[in-house]
Amino acid sequence: MDPVFTQNLNEQARILRRHILEMVGGEDGKVGHLGGSNSAADIVTALYFYKMKVDPQNPRDENRDRFILSKGHAALVQYAALAELGFFPVEEIRHVKNLGAMLQGHPDMTRTPGIEANTGSLGMGLSIGLGMALGMRMDGNNRKVYVMIGDGELAEGQVWEAVIAAAHHKLDNLIAIIDFNKVQAMGPTADRMQISGLSERFASFGWHTIQIDGHDMNFICMALDKAADMSGRPVVIIADTIKGKGVSFAEGNAAFHNAGLTPEQYKIASDDIASYVCR
Repeated sequence: MDPVFTQNLNEQARILRRHILEMVGGEDGKVGHLGGSNSAADIVTALYFYKMKVDPQNPRDENRDRFILSKGHAALVQYAALAELGFFPVEEIRHVKNLGAMLQGHPDMTRTPGIEANTGSLGMGLSIGLGMALGMRMDGNNRKVYVMIGDGELAEGQVWEAVIAAAHHKLDNLIAIIDFNKVQAMGPTADRMQISGLSERFASFGWHTIQIDGHDMNFICMALDKAADMSGRPVVIIADTIKGKGVSFAEGNAAFHNAGLTPEQYKIASDDIASYVCR
């Protein structure tokens, strides 16, 4: 990829992390999903600012790509991207989770332009994306459906039912992305449910698998290009990421899966993001 374009994408990812921090804030009693939003920031940047066809002026355009954030608790990163693209004013992020506000703690397609499905009850997103992909194929729509899944979410049986069905129907317009940050709400994912060998597991069901560094923008974009060119079967991108990426005290730390920040922590995080340089 053109180095200047890659640099621009990396800067956009930094801006998304800044918005995420602003939405969490440094006020007493306010909490937010910093960890999983930051781990997904580079991938979400590549999707919205490089790969997907979406139109802020026409959010329901039939000829659009779809993105389902199955790990709906990480909605902050999607809100940041949608605001930057112009789906709604950036000022709205100041009101996240306020009563009656457009942006709630989990994605709500009835309130927020650009949201394709209400998610947050974990395990449902791939099934929703599967249904969309089947319907789009029947309608002759050649756009793609992207579904981001958390690694802790893979303990949900419904995910694997959708994996089987997608392979059976040879849905090459369905692309799953695993945010493999290895930490869930209560600690290391491996301590709760062993999910090693993901590439082999998905391949055994008939999926094409791609493994990448989920914080390397060049690899992310190349993986998305390769996935879009796949024919005859669904694709899963297994992205090796770091929980809380870009905020020093939150990286790999389950305490910041969903937490508040003190004013002191907010200042440290703000300085971290200001100086953050993605690969």
